[in-house]
Amino acid sequence: MATDLQMSPQLEQIHGEIRDNFRALSNGFQKLDKIKDSNRQTKQLEELTGRMRECKRLIKEMDREIKDEEARNPPEVNKQLNDEKQSMIKELNSYVALRKTYMNSLGNKKVELFDMGAGVSEPTADENVQVASSMSNQELIDAGKKTMDETDQAIKRSQMVVEQTIEVGTQTATTLKGQTDQMGRIVNELDTIQFSIKKASQLVKEIGRQVSCYLCKHQNISE
Repeated sequence: MATDLQMSPQLEQIHGEIRDNFRALSNGFQKLDKIKDSNRQTKQLEELTGRMRECKRLIKEMDREIKDEEARNPPEVNKQLNDEKQSMIKELNSYVALRKTYMNSLGNKKVELFDMGAGVSEPTADENVQVASSMSNQELIDAGKKTMDETDQAIKRSQMVVEQTIEVGTQTATTLKGQTDQMGRIVNELDTIQFSIKKASQLVKEIGRQVSCYLCKHQNISE
């Protein structure tokens, strides 16, 4: 089906990268069956998890491209592209479920929620359902609690940032007001000094004039 799809060069590139990652995942899980050492198995699972995250990112990007091109494509082309996207999501979910099985067999009970649907594009409820269907009730409850805790922590961090911003703004306003008042006092003092200098200059001139008059009169009397 994929070879018959009509795709833009951008979509074709994304589609090819997803398929490359799927081949790497398939080969990686086949290799995992041959690994006996648990540490090597864990390392191999980490590498495969990285591949799955990259597939998730690429499928999100593919979904955005499909929606951007939707108005330019015929309805049948859009349907084919969306069907291909859903097929890729299902294939990725199968690898997610396989990863979960291997991690449980390794004794790792803390299987992290690998949410395929979150953020692919709004809405993605059908994709979330596909992921949730592969989880037990207890895992869904634990994942929900974890998400709620993370959300509460994010809200608290945001509140702290807002409070700190308000505090800094208040301190800055207080500092600026103090600096403004200080500048006002300096200007007033300079005006006072300038006035005093002007008066002193006038006084010196008046004294000089009076001295000159006195000397002139005294000189006339002496003559």
